[in-house]
Amino acid sequence: MPSPGSLPLIALIGATGIGKTALAIQIAQRFNGEIVGADSRQIYRSMEIGTAKPTPAERAAAPHHLIDVTDPDQPLTLAEYQALAYAAIENIHQRGKLPLLVGGTGQYVTAVLEGWQTPEVPPNAALRAELEALAAEGGTAALVERLRALDPDSAARIDPHNARRLIRALEVCLISGQPFSQQRRKAPPPYRVLEIGLHLPREVLFPRLDARIDHMMEVGLLAEVEALRERGYDWRLPAMSGLGYAQLGAYLRGECSLEAAVAAIKRETRTFVRRQETWFRHHGAPQWFTAMDTAAVFNTIAVWHNYHVASGDR
Repeated sequence: MPSPGSLPLIALIGATGIGKTALAIQIAQRFNGEIVGADSRQIYRSMEIGTAKPTPAERAAAPHHLIDVTDPDQPLTLAEYQALAYAAIENIHQRGKLPLLVGGTGQYVTAVLEGWQTPEVPPNAALRAELEALAAEGGTAALVERLRALDPDSAARIDPHNARRLIRALEVCLISGQPFSQQRRKAPPPYRVLEIGLHLPREVLFPRLDARIDHMMEVGLLAEVEALRERGYDWRLPAMSGLGYAQLGAYLRGECSLEAAVAAIKRETRTFVRRQETWFRHHGAPQWFTAMDTAAVFNTIAVWHNYHVASGDR
């Protein structure tokens, strides 16, 4: 194995809608790179518009990995994603190219960069069914409340709306008798990382997100959600709980008007961005740049690339 810190890797992170994809493509073109997606929604096939998946033209402009890797009813565990990411990064290195880890799913990025190792507790179908029933009756708030009693650290860290991860944390706590947060170990991978973070003031980003959601509706997001439902995908699937899909699902079930559903997408997207910003403030050590200051980003990458890659310092 290479010595620790010997393989170059750029990580490009930031909130949803901030411009990571466009910038990553430019970086890949300039520095002979390929993009490894770190987005927990873009892994799903047939979910194009609501996940803001790179277009065919964008994928042609730069190679992308870990997009369209599973069906909406076959969710990936964090460990499965991590293994796929490591394999993609290794493949890119073997072909003499520079891997770019790009996305806004904080757990994906952090698991790869820090080498998280998940607890060795096998799934328990009966317990999961019990916890799913608890969520069906009391919502994810009931899961958070139970987890808080067993493992306050995990309850504070895990997205309170992510039933799947809450259930897994509870499963580990209840089966092992130990807090989930105390069982997570790290085995740092052999990467020399340049972590770039993009940010924008909320007064700039939030109107941009509203406009993006309006555009998604104009180009067929509602039809995309209807098509998924017609193919038999259950509303309770993790994939169908994503932004846009959950809110339009409520409209299609007759629980609200279309206008209310779109307003909910915009409101909950802003909440999601705040959670992303909180995660990235507490994990990793990115160099932060305003998303509009691409010249500074390229200058920083060029200096790092010339020292660690072009010079052969591996």
